[in-house]
Formats: sequence, C-alpha cells, structure tokens
Amino acid sequence: MTMPEATIIKQRDVAERREPGGASALAIDGISHSYGARRALDNVSFDVQPANFTALLGLNGAGKSTLFSLITRLFGVQTGHIGIFGHDIGRAPGEALRLLGVVFQPRTLDLDLSLTQNLLYHAALHGISRREARARAEQLLTQIGLADRAGNKVRDLSGGQMRRLEIARALLHRPRLLLLDEATVGLDVKARADIVGHVRQLVTEQGIGVLWATHLFDEITPSDNLVVLHQGRVLANGPATRVIAEAGASDVNAAFARLTTQNSTARSPES
Repeated sequence: MTMPEATIIKQRDVAERREPGGASALAIDGISHSYGARRALDNVSFDVQPANFTALLGLNGAGKSTLFSLITRLFGVQTGHIGIFGHDIGRAPGEALRLLGVVFQPRTLDLDLSLTQNLLYHAALHGISRREARARAEQLLTQIGLADRAGNKVRDLSGGQMRRLEIARALLHRPRLLLLDEATVGLDVKARADIVGHVRQLVTEQGIGVLWATHLFDEITPSDNLVVLHQGRVLANGPATRVIAEAGASDVNAAFARLTTQNSTARSPES
C-alpha cells in the first residue's frame, strides 16, 4: 500500500468513528462570565470538531481557566450556551460530561497511592466495574509507557510521567472530547514535546477532539485550529495558517503580538 493510500484510509477510519449527526465535539456559543463587576469572558464563541486539535492561545489572565471551569460545570453558565456533542451542559449535564475527559493545570493525583490505585479510584467514580477498570488501566499504562511502574507510588514519578498518568486517567472512561489546561507547565523541553506528541497521536489514531489551552507558541502547528483569547475576548478563530495570514504575520508569535496589540484594552479580567 502506498503512503497516500494509507493516509486516506486512516482519515476515513477516523471520520467513521465520529459521533453521528455531525455535532461539534464542543460548541461554545456567546459565553460571558463576570466576577462581580469584573468581566472575565466577553461573548466567547468557537467550536472544537471531532478528530481535531484546537489550540486555545492566551496569556495568563486571558480567561482560559474560567472557560474550562464553565465547560466542566465547576462554575455555572451566566450567559450563553455550551454543548458537548450536541448535549447542552445545563440541560443534559450527565450526557455531556460522560463524553468529556479533563486534565487541569494543577496536579490532581493522590501522591501516596500507586498508579493503578489512582486509575481504579477514578474508574469507580464513573461506575466502571473493578474488573473492567483493571483491564483499561493496564492497557492505558502500557500505552503511556508506565506499565512497569503500575505498583509504584505517584510521588516517585517525574513531572512528565505524572502528566502522562493524568491524561491516561482522563481517558479511562473513553471520552470523545479531551480538555487540557496548560498541561505542560513546569515540564522540561523533552517532556513537553512528549506530552504534546502523545495528545496529537490520540487525535490522529482515536479521533478524539482536543481543546489544548496554552500560552506557548511552539506548541501550535500550522495544521491546528487556533483560537486566540485575550482579555476575555476571542480575537481570532480558524486554521492557524489563516489566522497568521489574516494578521499579516509570518508565524503564530508575530500574529499573536499584532492581534493583542491592536485589541489591547485597559481591562484586566481574571483567568
């Protein structure tokens, strides 16, 4: 089989794994959110498609973490709507969140439990039987290269290994959408590259839709969909190549600088 034929077959297989009905993996529609008089998000709208890597690019304080808190229902939606594969998170939260996996910026693993124990605890919260949970845990630990550390305490892992475990945990209930909030913060260059590469592989091979929040330009590629969030507002949204071209820039870094300079305001919303 030639390489073009193999690529076509893989793309077709991924497309066939998408949810029926053609619904976006994530639909953000007119979301605004305030902390008292301070506006953190201002009429934010964009979509994440299945089998697509969408980078949410913004500096600290842009509103990325507020948006993640709304998607995961840590905060209630004040204005607008959020849907996950067609399920509104306000009207059908169970159906929506069942399809969602999340990796938050702060570490949320129990350091004194083993890798397997962390995964089994998470599986129990999702109602997965212990037998099935063990099978899934073993499979995921093998995929992330930590099967030989299954019985070790999490505190003995490196930062990069902990992140890989958190991603595995987020995938344990087999979601179709994965959110990652600044997932590579504090990691060295190699660990960052490994994590980004692993997530991109999930998109290509499993057809998962990914929303990747970051402030690091080198984590974004021309093939990504790019959402530029600044001071709570979306300044650009679309294929990264188009965002760069429309900004009259040569790369993501320059495009971001031009967009944020042109649209800078005196407001300073919380993240």
